[in-house]
Amino acid sequence: MADEPVRIPIETQLDLHAFAPRDIPSVVHAYIDAAAAAGLREVRLIHGRGRGVQRGIVQAALDQHPRVVEFWDDAGAHLGATFARLDSEDSELR
Repeated sequence: MADEPVRIPIETQLDLHAFAPRDIPSVVHAYIDAAAAAGLREVRLIHGRGRGVQRGIVQAALDQHPRVVEFWDDAGAHLGATFARLDSEDSELR
């Protein structure tokens, strides 16, 4: 069914090409929550290059997430990606 949640394997990298732009903020937030809970401290989100629309959506979602300490463009990514550093699960939220 289309309304069932998508299971995202928790790895250090998430490719967002398969997601519609309207779904990306919620996917990014769910992924960051799960990554932090799994103990990951740095993740890479692949959003593509193009005109930067997806990049803007991803980075806006990262900017709003309390577990994201900082994020930056992956300068060497040919696919277009952003790295995010996460706060530890037991740290005080910003």
